[in-house]
Amino acid sequence: MSTEATRSHVYDGIQEFDNRLPNWWLWTFYGACIFSIFYWVHYHTIGTGDLPGAAFVKEQAEAQARLEKQMAENPITNESLLKMAGEATAVAKGDAIFHNAADPLRCAFCHKDDASGLVGPNLTDDMWVYGGKPIDIYTTIMEGRPGGMPAHKSRGLPFVLNVTAYVLSIKNTNKPGKAPEANAKKEQ
Repeated sequence: MSTEATRSHVYDGIQEFDNRLPNWWLWTFYGACIFSIFYWVHYHTIGTGDLPGAAFVKEQAEAQARLEKQMAENPITNESLLKMAGEATAVAKGDAIFHNAADPLRCAFCHKDDASGLVGPNLTDDMWVYGGKPIDIYTTIMEGRPGGMPAHKSRGLPFVLNVTAYVLSIKNTNKPGKAPEANAKKEQ
């Protein structure tokens, strides 16, 4: 048994030592208390700093402005989308998104794993309801279509571009699957 002083109370037959807290712990605690006072004054009392919610909104607005500037400098065209469809990394990212089992809105859920169509149309043939040009496919993924195709613009431009690249890479591979929609037209 130790010769150090113990507290007078006993719980379940256990007595506690009455040890002093280490100095490093005390200084960390005092520092956190002092920091919290300055934090409160800076963010809540005089309001010289942005709270996390306001900082997030500000950061998103700046990112949107950068994206709009980039889009003005490099607009999305059929040629740029076809070029992206030729890049292996973009197609691989799009493939991963298309088949992502953790995503409840994954593309393969409606178009099947091989994109031959289940509820959604067959993406491997040359029949397209809203057009088979790269910009048409991009617009369909970005804005969605009535009757089931959800809009994916909220997921961001890289998401939409990579999925578009993947769909363009599998287009016209003609896998047997779902018959073309009644209002689908052969791609010109």
